Amino acid sequence: MSTIDERVSALRALMNEKGYDAYIVTGTDPHMSEYVAPRWRTRAFISGFTGSAGTVLVTKDEAILWVDSRYFIQGAAEIQGTCFRLIKLDIDNNPDTNTYIEQTLPAGSTIGVDRCSISISKFNELKERFAKRNLILADSDDLLEPIWEGRPAIPESALRSVPVHYAGLTAADKLSKVRAALKEKGADYTFIASIDDVAWLTNLRGNDIKCNPVFMSFCLVTMDKAYLFTSPSRFSEEVRKICEEDFIILPYEEAYSLSRYVSGKAYYDADRVSMAFSAVLDNPDSIKGRDITTDLKAKKNEIELRGMRRSHLMDGVAYINFLSRLNTEPDGSLDEIAVSDLLEKEREKLEGYLGPSFNPISGFAEHGAMCHYSATPESSKKIDHDGLLVLDTGSQFYYGMTDITRTLCFGKPTAEQKKDYTLVLKGHLALARQIFYKGTKGVQLDILAKQYMWQAGMTYYHGTGHGVGFNLNVHEGPMNVSSRLVDVPLEKGMVISDEPGIYKEGRHGIRIENLIAVDDYVKTEFGEFMAFEVLTMVPYEKKLIDLTYLDDSEISQINAYHQWIREELSSLVDEDAKAYLESATAPLVR
Repeated sequence: MSTIDERVSALRALMNEKGYDAYIVTGTDPHMSEYVAPRWRTRAFISGFTGSAGTVLVTKDEAILWVDSRYFIQGAAEIQGTCFRLIKLDIDNNPDTNTYIEQTLPAGSTIGVDRCSISISKFNELKERFAKRNLILADSDDLLEPIWEGRPAIPESALRSVPVHYAGLTAADKLSKVRAALKEKGADYTFIASIDDVAWLTNLRGNDIKCNPVFMSFCLVTMDKAYLFTSPSRFSEEVRKICEEDFIILPYEEAYSLSRYVSGKAYYDADRVSMAFSAVLDNPDSIKGRDITTDLKAKKNEIELRGMRRSHLMDGVAYINFLSRLNTEPDGSLDEIAVSDLLEKEREKLEGYLGPSFNPISGFAEHGAMCHYSATPESSKKIDHDGLLVLDTGSQFYYGMTDITRTLCFGKPTAEQKKDYTLVLKGHLALARQIFYKGTKGVQLDILAKQYMWQAGMTYYHGTGHGVGFNLNVHEGPMNVSSRLVDVPLEKGMVISDEPGIYKEGRHGIRIENLIAVDDYVKTEFGEFMAFEVLTMVPYEKKLIDLTYLDDSEISQINAYHQWIREELSSLVDEDAKAYLESATAPLVR
Protein backbone atom coordinates (compact mmCIF):
# COMPACT_ATOMS: atom_id res chain seq x y z
CA MET A 1 0.00 0.00 0.00
CA SER A 2 1.31 3.45 -0.89
CA THR A 3 2.17 5.93 1.83
CA ILE A 4 0.48 9.32 2.25
CA ASP A 5 3.55 11.07 0.88
CA GLU A 6 3.64 8.76 -2.16
CA ARG A 7 -0.03 9.50 -2.86
CA VAL A 8 0.60 13.22 -2.69
CA SER A 9 3.51 12.84 -5.12
CA ALA A 10 1.31 10.87 -7.53
CA LEU A 11 -1.40 13.54 -7.27
CA ARG A 12 1.11 16.27 -8.02
CA ALA A 13 2.20 14.44 -11.15
CA LEU A 14 -1.40 14.40 -12.40
CA MET A 15 -1.84 18.05 -11.41
CA ASN A 16 1.20 18.88 -13.53
CA GLU A 17 -0.29 17.05 -16.52
CA LYS A 18 -3.53 19.02 -16.15
CA GLY A 19 -1.78 22.33 -15.61
CA TYR A 20 -3.10 22.72 -12.06
CA ASP A 21 -1.12 24.66 -9.49
CA ALA A 22 -3.32 23.40 -6.66
CA TYR A 23 -6.00 20.78 -6.08
CA ILE A 24 -8.78 20.89 -3.47
CA VAL A 25 -10.13 17.73 -1.84
CA THR A 26 -13.50 18.45 -0.21
CA GLY A 27 -14.01 14.98 1.26
CA THR A 28 -17.64 14.68 0.23
CA ASP A 29 -19.49 12.56 -2.35
CA PRO A 30 -21.61 13.46 -5.43
CA HIS A 31 -24.53 14.18 -3.05
CA MET A 32 -22.69 16.64 -0.78
CA SER A 33 -23.07 14.21 2.12
CA GLU A 34 -21.55 14.78 5.55
CA TYR A 35 -20.81 11.09 6.08
CA VAL A 36 -19.70 9.21 2.99
CA ALA A 37 -19.35 5.64 1.81
CA PRO A 38 -15.78 4.23 1.65
CA ARG A 39 -15.56 5.03 -2.08
CA TRP A 40 -15.63 8.76 -1.37
CA ARG A 41 -13.42 8.95 1.71
CA THR A 42 -11.06 11.02 -0.37
CA ARG A 43 -9.83 13.21 2.48
CA ALA A 44 -8.73 10.13 4.43
CA PHE A 45 -7.12 8.55 1.35
CA ILE A 46 -4.92 11.52 0.53
CA SER A 47 -4.14 12.83 4.03
CA GLY A 48 -4.78 10.06 6.56
CA PHE A 49 -7.28 12.22 8.48
CA THR A 50 -10.45 10.22 9.18
CA GLY A 51 -12.76 12.87 10.68
CA SER A 52 -16.09 13.80 9.11
CA ALA A 53 -15.18 17.42 8.25
CA GLY A 54 -12.12 19.13 6.86
CA THR A 55 -10.56 20.39 3.64
CA VAL A 56 -7.34 19.36 1.95
CA LEU A 57 -5.24 21.53 -0.37
CA VAL A 58 -2.30 20.16 -2.30
CA THR A 59 -0.07 22.60 -4.16
CA LYS A 60 3.22 22.05 -5.95
CA ASP A 61 5.13 22.29 -2.69
CA GLU A 62 2.60 22.13 0.16
CA ALA A 63 0.00 19.74 1.57
CA ILE A 64 -2.39 21.24 4.12
CA LEU A 65 -5.37 20.01 6.13
CA TRP A 66 -7.91 22.44 7.61
CA VAL A 67 -10.14 21.26 10.48
CA ASP A 68 -12.50 22.89 12.96
CA SER A 69 -12.36 22.67 16.74
CA ARG A 70 -13.93 19.21 16.83
CA TYR A 71 -10.82 17.77 15.20
CA PHE A 72 -7.85 19.89 16.30
CA ILE A 73 -6.32 17.11 18.36
CA GLN A 74 -7.33 14.19 16.14
CA GLY A 75 -6.24 15.94 12.96
CA ALA A 76 -2.79 16.72 14.30
CA ALA A 77 -2.32 13.14 15.48
CA GLU A 78 -3.44 11.49 12.24
CA ILE A 79 -1.24 13.54 9.88
CA GLN A 80 1.84 13.32 12.10
CA GLY A 81 4.84 12.00 10.19
CA THR A 82 3.43 12.90 6.77
CA CYS A 83 4.04 15.82 4.43
CA PHE A 84 0.81 17.44 5.65
CA ARG A 85 0.54 20.31 8.07
CA LEU A 86 -2.55 21.34 10.01
CA ILE A 87 -4.32 24.70 10.04
CA LYS A 88 -6.92 25.19 12.77
CA LEU A 89 -10.06 27.01 11.70
CA ASP A 90 -11.71 29.80 13.70
CA ILE A 91 -8.77 30.61 15.99
CA ASP A 92 -5.66 32.82 15.93
CA ASN A 93 -6.86 34.57 12.77
CA ASN A 94 -5.83 31.53 10.75
CA PRO A 95 -6.88 31.77 7.08
CA ASP A 96 -9.41 29.32 5.75
CA THR A 97 -8.64 27.34 2.61
CA ASN A 98 -9.92 29.95 0.18
CA THR A 99 -8.21 32.88 1.91
CA TYR A 100 -4.99 30.91 1.98
CA ILE A 101 -5.24 30.28 -1.76
CA GLU A 102 -5.76 33.99 -2.39
CA GLN A 103 -2.85 34.95 -0.16
CA THR A 104 -0.28 32.45 -1.40
CA LEU A 105 -0.89 31.41 -5.02
CA PRO A 106 0.49 33.74 -7.70
CA ALA A 107 -1.83 35.43 -10.19
CA GLY A 108 -2.71 33.20 -13.11
CA SER A 109 -2.66 30.00 -11.04
CA THR A 110 -5.24 27.30 -11.74
CA ILE A 111 -6.95 25.41 -8.91
CA GLY A 112 -8.68 22.13 -9.69
CA VAL A 113 -11.56 20.50 -7.81
CA ASP A 114 -13.51 17.35 -8.63
CA ARG A 115 -16.75 18.52 -10.25
CA CYS A 116 -18.67 15.75 -8.47
CA SER A 117 -17.48 16.84 -5.03
CA ILE A 118 -18.42 20.52 -5.06
CA SER A 119 -21.86 22.07 -5.28
CA ILE A 120 -22.92 24.41 -8.06
CA SER A 121 -23.34 27.30 -5.64
CA LYS A 122 -19.97 26.79 -3.95
CA PHE A 123 -18.14 26.44 -7.26
CA ASN A 124 -19.69 29.60 -8.70
CA GLU A 125 -19.01 31.52 -5.50
CA LEU A 126 -15.35 30.50 -5.46
CA LYS A 127 -14.89 30.99 -9.19
CA GLU A 128 -16.11 34.58 -8.93
CA ARG A 129 -14.08 35.20 -5.78
CA PHE A 130 -10.85 33.79 -7.19
CA ALA A 131 -11.27 35.65 -10.48
CA LYS A 132 -10.89 38.92 -8.58
CA ARG A 133 -7.34 37.77 -7.74
CA ASN A 134 -6.73 36.51 -11.27
CA LEU A 135 -6.96 32.91 -10.12
CA ILE A 136 -8.74 30.25 -12.16
CA LEU A 137 -11.00 27.59 -10.63
CA ALA A 138 -11.42 24.52 -12.86
CA ASP A 139 -14.06 21.82 -12.47
CA SER A 140 -11.91 18.77 -12.85
CA ASP A 141 -12.14 15.05 -13.27
CA ASP A 142 -11.48 13.15 -10.06
CA LEU A 143 -7.67 13.08 -9.95
CA LEU A 144 -7.63 10.59 -7.10
CA GLU A 145 -9.32 7.89 -9.19
CA PRO A 146 -6.19 6.98 -11.25
CA ILE A 147 -3.95 6.72 -8.18
CA TRP A 148 -6.37 4.95 -5.81
CA GLU A 149 -5.55 1.27 -6.12
CA GLY A 150 -8.38 -0.97 -4.91
CA ARG A 151 -10.79 1.94 -4.54
CA PRO A 152 -14.12 0.69 -3.14
CA ALA A 153 -17.02 0.41 -5.57
CA ILE A 154 -20.22 2.44 -5.45
CA PRO A 155 -22.29 0.64 -2.78
CA GLU A 156 -25.49 -1.20 -3.74
CA SER A 157 -27.04 -2.34 -0.48
CA ALA A 158 -30.49 -3.94 -0.48
CA LEU A 159 -33.47 -1.64 0.03
CA ARG A 160 -36.38 -1.91 2.44
CA SER A 161 -39.68 -0.09 2.30
CA VAL A 162 -40.92 1.99 5.24
CA PRO A 163 -44.63 1.20 5.75
CA VAL A 164 -47.06 4.06 6.14
CA HIS A 165 -47.80 3.13 9.76
CA TYR A 166 -44.22 4.23 10.52
CA ALA A 167 -43.80 6.98 7.91
CA GLY A 168 -47.18 8.63 8.37
CA LEU A 169 -47.39 9.50 4.66
CA THR A 170 -47.15 7.37 1.52
CA ALA A 171 -44.66 8.21 -1.22
CA ALA A 172 -47.64 9.31 -3.31
CA ASP A 173 -48.67 11.73 -0.53
CA LYS A 174 -45.18 13.18 -0.45
CA LEU A 175 -44.96 13.53 -4.23
CA SER A 176 -48.25 15.43 -4.17
CA LYS A 177 -46.81 17.87 -1.63
CA VAL A 178 -43.68 18.35 -3.75
CA ARG A 179 -45.70 18.98 -6.90
CA ALA A 180 -47.95 21.45 -5.12
CA ALA A 181 -44.87 23.36 -4.01
CA LEU A 182 -43.42 23.25 -7.53
CA LYS A 183 -46.61 24.74 -8.90
CA GLU A 184 -46.44 27.56 -6.36
CA LYS A 185 -42.86 28.27 -7.35
CA GLY A 186 -43.67 28.28 -11.07
CA ALA A 187 -41.34 25.37 -11.84
CA ASP A 188 -41.90 22.29 -14.01
CA TYR A 189 -39.59 19.84 -12.25
CA THR A 190 -37.15 19.43 -9.40
CA PHE A 191 -33.93 17.42 -9.29
CA ILE A 192 -32.94 16.08 -5.85
CA ALA A 193 -29.37 14.98 -5.14
CA SER A 194 -29.50 14.80 -1.34
CA ILE A 195 -29.72 11.10 -0.53
CA ASP A 196 -31.55 11.46 2.78
CA ASP A 197 -34.13 13.58 0.95
CA VAL A 198 -34.54 10.85 -1.66
CA ALA A 199 -34.89 8.21 1.06
CA TRP A 200 -37.58 10.28 2.80
CA LEU A 201 -39.49 10.97 -0.42
CA THR A 202 -39.49 7.36 -1.61
CA ASN A 203 -40.08 5.77 1.83
CA LEU A 204 -37.09 3.55 1.08
CA ARG A 205 -34.05 2.86 3.23
CA GLY A 206 -30.70 1.28 2.42
CA ASN A 207 -27.36 0.72 4.09
CA ASP A 208 -24.84 2.36 1.76
CA ILE A 209 -23.28 4.52 4.47
CA LYS A 210 -22.52 3.10 7.88
CA CYS A 211 -25.15 4.12 10.47
CA ASN A 212 -27.08 6.18 7.89
CA PRO A 213 -29.94 4.18 6.31
CA VAL A 214 -29.60 5.86 2.93
CA PHE A 215 -28.70 4.71 -0.57
CA MET A 216 -26.83 6.27 -3.48
CA SER A 217 -29.52 7.82 -5.61
CA PHE A 218 -30.91 10.87 -7.37
CA CYS A 219 -34.55 11.74 -7.93
CA LEU A 220 -36.29 13.75 -10.61
CA VAL A 221 -39.87 14.83 -9.99
CA THR A 222 -41.91 16.33 -12.83
CA MET A 223 -45.59 17.22 -12.79
CA ASP A 224 -46.60 13.78 -14.05
CA LYS A 225 -43.61 11.47 -13.51
CA ALA A 226 -41.02 10.66 -10.88
CA TYR A 227 -37.67 9.03 -11.70
CA LEU A 228 -35.49 7.26 -9.16
CA PHE A 229 -31.88 6.86 -10.28
CA THR A 230 -30.26 4.05 -8.33
CA SER A 231 -28.90 0.56 -8.90
CA PRO A 232 -31.80 -1.69 -10.02
CA SER A 233 -30.01 -4.70 -8.54
CA ARG A 234 -30.66 -3.49 -4.97
CA PHE A 235 -34.44 -4.12 -5.19
CA SER A 236 -36.17 -7.24 -4.04
CA GLU A 237 -39.24 -8.14 -6.08
CA GLU A 238 -41.51 -6.94 -3.29
CA VAL A 239 -39.79 -3.58 -2.78
CA ARG A 240 -39.54 -2.97 -6.52
CA LYS A 241 -43.27 -3.53 -6.89
CA ILE A 242 -44.01 -1.01 -4.14
CA CYS A 243 -41.58 1.55 -5.54
CA GLU A 244 -42.82 1.25 -9.13
CA GLU A 245 -46.27 2.37 -8.05
CA ASP A 246 -44.83 5.91 -7.90
CA PHE A 247 -41.35 5.94 -9.48
CA ILE A 248 -39.66 4.93 -12.70
CA ILE A 249 -36.46 3.14 -11.68
CA LEU A 250 -33.34 3.90 -13.73
CA PRO A 251 -29.64 3.08 -13.18
CA TYR A 252 -27.69 5.42 -10.89
CA GLU A 253 -25.31 6.59 -13.65
CA GLU A 254 -28.25 7.51 -15.88
CA ALA A 255 -28.77 10.62 -13.73
CA TYR A 256 -25.76 12.15 -15.49
CA SER A 257 -27.83 12.04 -18.69
CA LEU A 258 -30.46 14.23 -17.03
CA SER A 259 -31.10 16.30 -20.15
CA ARG A 260 -32.92 13.32 -21.70
CA TYR A 261 -35.66 13.47 -19.08
CA VAL A 262 -36.31 17.15 -18.46
CA SER A 263 -37.96 20.09 -20.16
CA GLY A 264 -39.21 23.40 -18.86
CA LYS A 265 -38.14 25.30 -15.79
CA ALA A 266 -36.09 23.61 -13.08
CA TYR A 267 -36.20 24.07 -9.33
CA TYR A 268 -33.13 22.74 -7.51
CA ASP A 269 -30.92 23.21 -4.48
CA ALA A 270 -27.64 24.65 -5.77
CA ASP A 271 -26.06 23.88 -2.38
CA ARG A 272 -26.74 20.14 -2.74
CA VAL A 273 -26.40 19.48 -6.48
CA SER A 274 -22.86 19.02 -7.78
CA MET A 275 -21.17 20.81 -10.67
CA ALA A 276 -21.55 17.62 -12.71
CA PHE A 277 -25.14 18.76 -13.42
CA SER A 278 -24.42 22.42 -14.06
CA ALA A 279 -24.78 22.18 -17.86
CA VAL A 280 -28.43 21.18 -17.47
CA LEU A 281 -29.48 23.08 -14.36
CA ASP A 282 -27.30 26.16 -13.97
CA ASN A 283 -29.04 28.53 -16.33
CA PRO A 284 -30.91 31.87 -15.96
CA ASP A 285 -34.36 30.23 -16.21
CA SER A 286 -33.82 27.87 -13.29
CA ILE A 287 -35.19 28.61 -9.84
CA LYS A 288 -32.79 27.97 -6.98
CA GLY A 289 -33.78 27.26 -3.42
CA ARG A 290 -33.64 24.72 -0.63
CA ASP A 291 -34.95 21.28 -1.59
CA ILE A 292 -38.70 21.17 -1.03
CA THR A 293 -38.26 17.78 0.60
CA THR A 294 -35.78 19.18 3.14
CA ASP A 295 -38.42 21.45 4.65
CA LEU A 296 -41.10 18.78 4.50
CA LYS A 297 -39.06 16.07 6.26
CA ALA A 298 -37.78 18.48 8.93
CA LYS A 299 -41.29 18.86 10.35
CA LYS A 300 -42.14 15.40 11.62
CA ASN A 301 -45.79 14.37 11.31
CA GLU A 302 -47.60 13.02 14.35
CA ILE A 303 -46.95 9.37 13.45
CA GLU A 304 -43.24 10.06 13.04
CA LEU A 305 -43.20 11.89 16.38
CA ARG A 306 -44.97 8.95 17.98
CA GLY A 307 -42.18 6.72 16.66
CA MET A 308 -39.50 9.10 17.93
CA ARG A 309 -41.06 9.03 21.40
CA ARG A 310 -41.17 5.25 21.33
CA SER A 311 -37.51 5.17 20.23
CA HIS A 312 -36.49 7.21 23.24
CA LEU A 313 -38.58 5.08 25.56
CA MET A 314 -36.82 1.95 24.28
CA ASP A 315 -33.42 3.63 24.40
CA GLY A 316 -34.13 4.71 27.99
CA VAL A 317 -34.77 1.11 28.95
CA ALA A 318 -31.48 -0.03 27.42
CA TYR A 319 -29.57 2.85 29.01
CA ILE A 320 -30.89 2.18 32.52
CA ASN A 321 -30.12 -1.52 32.20
CA PHE A 322 -26.63 -0.60 31.01
CA LEU A 323 -25.96 1.95 33.76
CA SER A 324 -27.21 -0.40 36.45
CA ARG A 325 -24.56 -2.97 35.44
CA LEU A 326 -21.72 -0.55 34.71
CA ASN A 327 -18.74 -0.84 37.01
CA THR A 328 -17.90 2.77 37.86
CA GLU A 329 -14.89 1.85 39.97
CA PRO A 330 -11.82 2.81 37.91
CA ASP A 331 -10.05 -0.52 38.39
CA GLY A 332 -8.89 -0.98 34.79
CA SER A 333 -11.43 -3.69 34.02
CA LEU A 334 -13.01 -1.49 31.35
CA ASP A 335 -11.76 0.67 28.52
CA GLU A 336 -13.55 3.17 26.26
CA ILE A 337 -14.67 0.60 23.69
CA ALA A 338 -15.83 -1.85 26.36
CA VAL A 339 -18.17 0.79 27.82
CA SER A 340 -19.85 1.59 24.49
CA ASP A 341 -20.02 -2.13 23.69
CA LEU A 342 -21.90 -2.79 26.94
CA LEU A 343 -24.51 -0.21 25.98
CA GLU A 344 -24.76 -1.63 22.47
CA LYS A 345 -25.46 -5.10 23.86
CA GLU A 346 -28.42 -3.73 25.79
CA ARG A 347 -29.75 -1.93 22.72
CA GLU A 348 -29.51 -5.07 20.63
CA LYS A 349 -32.23 -6.58 22.85
CA LEU A 350 -34.77 -3.88 21.89
CA GLU A 351 -37.73 -4.47 19.62
CA GLY A 352 -37.24 -2.79 16.24
CA TYR A 353 -33.57 -1.93 16.84
CA LEU A 354 -31.56 -1.62 13.61
CA GLY A 355 -28.16 -0.49 14.86
CA PRO A 356 -26.27 2.66 15.87
CA SER A 357 -27.24 6.01 14.37
CA PHE A 358 -23.55 7.02 14.28
CA ASN A 359 -20.20 5.68 15.40
CA PRO A 360 -20.06 5.86 19.20
CA ILE A 361 -18.01 8.55 20.88
CA SER A 362 -16.57 7.16 24.10
CA GLY A 363 -13.78 9.33 25.47
CA PHE A 364 -12.29 8.96 28.93
CA ALA A 365 -10.28 11.66 30.74
CA GLU A 366 -8.28 13.73 28.23
CA HIS A 367 -9.87 11.87 25.31
CA GLY A 368 -13.19 13.39 26.33
CA ALA A 369 -11.75 16.80 25.43
CA MET A 370 -11.80 15.72 21.77
CA CYS A 371 -15.49 16.22 21.20
CA HIS A 372 -15.65 13.93 18.15
CA TYR A 373 -13.08 11.40 19.34
CA SER A 374 -13.56 7.86 18.08
CA ALA A 375 -11.81 5.12 20.02
CA THR A 376 -9.86 2.44 18.15
CA PRO A 377 -8.43 -0.79 19.54
CA GLU A 378 -5.06 0.99 19.62
CA SER A 379 -6.27 4.21 21.26
CA SER A 380 -8.97 2.86 23.59
CA LYS A 381 -8.01 4.18 27.00
CA LYS A 382 -8.17 2.01 30.11
CA ILE A 383 -10.45 3.36 32.84
CA ASP A 384 -7.91 2.89 35.58
CA HIS A 385 -8.14 6.15 37.53
CA ASP A 386 -10.76 8.67 38.61
CA GLY A 387 -12.15 10.62 35.68
CA LEU A 388 -15.01 11.51 33.38
CA LEU A 389 -16.17 9.65 30.27
CA VAL A 390 -18.11 11.37 27.49
CA LEU A 391 -20.46 8.80 25.96
CA ASP A 392 -22.23 10.04 22.82
CA THR A 393 -24.29 7.33 21.11
CA GLY A 394 -27.54 6.80 19.28
CA SER A 395 -29.95 4.18 17.98
CA GLN A 396 -31.74 3.54 14.71
CA PHE A 397 -35.16 1.92 14.95
CA TYR A 398 -37.70 1.03 12.30
CA TYR A 399 -39.92 3.64 13.92
CA GLY A 400 -37.45 6.45 14.76
CA MET A 401 -34.01 7.43 15.98
CA THR A 402 -32.11 8.67 19.04
CA ASP A 403 -28.95 10.64 19.75
CA ILE A 404 -27.89 11.03 23.38
CA THR A 405 -24.80 12.12 25.28
CA ARG A 406 -24.15 11.54 28.93
CA THR A 407 -20.95 12.31 30.85
CA LEU A 408 -20.27 9.49 33.30
CA CYS A 409 -18.17 9.73 36.44
CA PHE A 410 -15.74 6.97 37.38
CA GLY A 411 -14.44 7.19 40.91
CA LYS A 412 -14.54 10.49 42.74
CA PRO A 413 -14.99 13.78 40.84
CA THR A 414 -12.96 16.90 41.50
CA ALA A 415 -14.54 20.24 42.42
CA GLU A 416 -13.53 21.56 39.00
CA GLN A 417 -15.27 18.69 37.22
CA LYS A 418 -18.45 19.18 39.23
CA LYS A 419 -18.49 22.91 38.55
CA ASP A 420 -17.94 22.39 34.82
CA TYR A 421 -20.62 19.71 34.62
CA THR A 422 -23.14 21.82 36.50
CA LEU A 423 -22.53 24.87 34.31
CA VAL A 424 -23.10 22.71 31.21
CA LEU A 425 -26.23 21.28 32.82
CA LYS A 426 -27.57 24.76 33.59
CA GLY A 427 -27.28 25.77 29.92
CA HIS A 428 -28.81 22.49 28.80
CA LEU A 429 -31.79 23.01 31.10
CA ALA A 430 -32.21 26.66 30.12
CA LEU A 431 -32.65 25.81 26.44
CA ALA A 432 -35.04 22.94 27.13
CA ARG A 433 -37.42 25.03 29.23
CA GLN A 434 -37.48 28.12 27.02
CA ILE A 435 -40.80 29.42 25.66
CA PHE A 436 -40.29 31.36 22.44
CA TYR A 437 -42.26 33.37 19.93
CA LYS A 438 -43.28 31.60 16.72
CA GLY A 439 -40.76 32.43 14.00
CA THR A 440 -37.76 32.38 16.33
CA LYS A 441 -34.54 31.04 14.80
CA GLY A 442 -32.04 28.80 16.53
CA VAL A 443 -29.36 31.48 16.57
CA GLN A 444 -31.62 33.55 18.83
CA LEU A 445 -31.68 30.76 21.44
CA ASP A 446 -28.03 29.72 21.34
CA ILE A 447 -26.94 32.05 24.15
CA LEU A 448 -29.33 30.29 26.54
CA ALA A 449 -27.05 27.26 26.56
CA LYS A 450 -23.80 29.23 26.71
CA GLN A 451 -24.64 32.00 29.19
CA TYR A 452 -23.38 30.33 32.37
CA MET A 453 -20.17 29.15 30.76
CA TRP A 454 -19.51 32.62 29.34
CA GLN A 455 -19.95 34.12 32.78
CA ALA A 456 -17.23 31.74 33.98
CA GLY A 457 -14.92 32.60 31.08
CA MET A 458 -15.52 29.36 29.17
CA THR A 459 -17.26 28.35 25.96
CA TYR A 460 -17.52 25.64 23.31
CA TYR A 461 -17.22 25.92 19.54
CA HIS A 462 -19.57 23.29 18.15
CA GLY A 463 -23.27 23.87 17.57
CA THR A 464 -25.67 23.67 20.47
CA GLY A 465 -28.32 21.81 18.49
CA HIS A 466 -28.72 20.05 15.14
CA GLY A 467 -31.77 18.64 13.44
CA VAL A 468 -32.31 14.88 13.69
CA GLY A 469 -33.94 12.66 11.08
CA PHE A 470 -36.65 10.04 11.36
CA ASN A 471 -34.77 6.75 10.84
CA LEU A 472 -32.45 8.77 8.60
CA ASN A 473 -29.37 10.92 9.17
CA VAL A 474 -28.47 11.92 12.70
CA HIS A 475 -27.57 15.39 11.39
CA GLU A 476 -30.42 16.93 9.43
CA GLY A 477 -31.21 20.46 8.27
CA PRO A 478 -32.24 23.05 7.59
CA MET A 479 -32.61 24.29 11.20
CA ASN A 480 -30.08 24.33 13.99
CA VAL A 481 -29.22 26.06 17.25
CA SER A 482 -25.80 27.69 17.03
CA SER A 483 -24.04 31.01 16.60
CA ARG A 484 -24.34 30.64 12.82
CA LEU A 485 -26.91 32.92 11.21
CA VAL A 486 -29.20 30.22 9.82
CA ASP A 487 -32.39 31.95 8.67
CA VAL A 488 -34.75 29.05 9.41
CA PRO A 489 -37.42 29.36 12.12
CA LEU A 490 -38.02 26.53 14.57
CA GLU A 491 -41.39 25.01 13.64
CA LYS A 492 -43.77 22.47 15.14
CA GLY A 493 -42.57 18.92 14.57
CA MET A 494 -38.88 19.71 14.23
CA VAL A 495 -36.61 17.52 16.36
CA ILE A 496 -33.28 19.00 17.43
CA SER A 497 -30.53 18.24 19.91
CA ASP A 498 -29.72 20.21 23.05
CA GLU A 499 -26.02 19.56 23.69
CA PRO A 500 -23.78 22.17 25.28
CA GLY A 501 -20.33 21.09 26.45
CA ILE A 502 -16.97 22.08 27.91
CA TYR A 503 -13.66 20.68 26.66
CA LYS A 504 -10.37 21.19 28.49
CA GLU A 505 -7.47 19.80 26.48
CA GLY A 506 -5.39 17.29 28.39
CA ARG A 507 -7.88 17.13 31.28
CA HIS A 508 -11.52 16.30 30.57
CA GLY A 509 -14.55 16.86 28.40
CA ILE A 510 -18.21 17.23 29.34
CA ARG A 511 -21.28 17.12 27.13
CA ILE A 512 -24.95 16.60 27.98
CA GLU A 513 -27.36 15.93 25.12
CA ASN A 514 -31.10 15.35 24.90
CA LEU A 515 -33.32 15.46 21.86
CA ILE A 516 -36.18 17.93 22.01
CA ALA A 517 -39.17 18.44 19.71
CA VAL A 518 -40.72 21.80 18.87
CA ASP A 519 -44.39 22.05 19.81
CA ASP A 520 -47.14 24.63 20.11
CA TYR A 521 -47.40 26.21 23.55
CA VAL A 522 -49.94 29.05 23.77
CA LYS A 523 -51.67 31.67 21.65
CA THR A 524 -52.21 35.08 23.24
CA GLU A 525 -53.04 38.58 22.12
CA PHE A 526 -49.32 38.93 21.30
CA GLY A 527 -49.24 35.96 18.94
CA GLU A 528 -48.29 32.28 18.98
CA PHE A 529 -45.64 30.84 21.27
CA MET A 530 -43.71 27.57 21.03
CA ALA A 531 -42.04 25.25 23.53
CA PHE A 532 -39.85 22.15 23.54
CA GLU A 533 -40.93 18.61 24.37
CA VAL A 534 -38.04 16.61 25.84
CA LEU A 535 -37.80 13.16 24.25
CA THR A 536 -34.70 11.62 25.89
CA MET A 537 -35.23 9.47 28.99
CA VAL A 538 -31.89 9.06 30.75
CA PRO A 539 -30.98 10.53 34.16
CA TYR A 540 -28.22 13.07 34.58
CA GLU A 541 -25.03 12.10 36.42
CA LYS A 542 -25.98 13.11 39.96
CA LYS A 543 -22.45 12.57 41.28
CA LEU A 544 -21.36 15.51 39.12
CA ILE A 545 -24.07 17.97 40.11
CA ASP A 546 -22.95 20.72 42.48
CA LEU A 547 -26.14 22.09 44.02
CA THR A 548 -24.46 25.37 45.00
CA TYR A 549 -24.55 26.41 41.34
CA LEU A 550 -28.26 25.60 40.88
CA ASP A 551 -31.26 27.66 41.88
CA ASP A 552 -34.49 26.16 43.19
CA SER A 553 -36.25 26.27 39.82
CA GLU A 554 -33.41 24.31 38.18
CA ILE A 555 -33.49 21.69 40.93
CA SER A 556 -37.26 21.39 40.44
CA GLN A 557 -36.75 21.01 36.68
CA ILE A 558 -34.24 18.18 37.20
CA ASN A 559 -36.45 16.47 39.76
CA ALA A 560 -39.51 16.65 37.48
CA TYR A 561 -37.47 15.22 34.61
CA HIS A 562 -36.18 12.37 36.75
CA GLN A 563 -39.65 11.63 38.12
CA TRP A 564 -41.00 11.39 34.55
CA ILE A 565 -38.22 8.96 33.63
CA ARG A 566 -38.90 6.82 36.70
CA GLU A 567 -42.65 6.66 35.99
CA GLU A 568 -42.16 5.80 32.31
CA LEU A 569 -39.42 3.20 32.71
CA SER A 570 -39.98 1.50 36.06
CA SER A 571 -42.22 -1.23 34.65
CA LEU A 572 -40.00 -1.78 31.58
CA VAL A 573 -36.44 -2.08 32.84
CA ASP A 574 -34.98 -5.38 34.01
CA GLU A 575 -35.81 -6.40 37.56
CA ASP A 576 -32.21 -6.05 38.69
CA ALA A 577 -32.06 -2.49 37.26
CA LYS A 578 -35.01 -1.11 39.22
CA ALA A 579 -33.01 -0.26 42.32
CA TYR A 580 -30.55 1.73 40.20
CA LEU A 581 -33.43 3.57 38.47
CA GLU A 582 -34.90 4.52 41.85
CA SER A 583 -31.57 5.81 43.11
CA ALA A 584 -30.62 7.66 39.90
CA THR A 585 -33.96 9.47 39.74
CA ALA A 586 -34.41 10.19 43.46
CA PRO A 587 -35.06 13.88 44.11
CA LEU A 588 -32.17 16.27 44.59
CA VAL A 589 -32.32 17.94 48.00
CA ARG A 590 -30.17 20.80 49.22
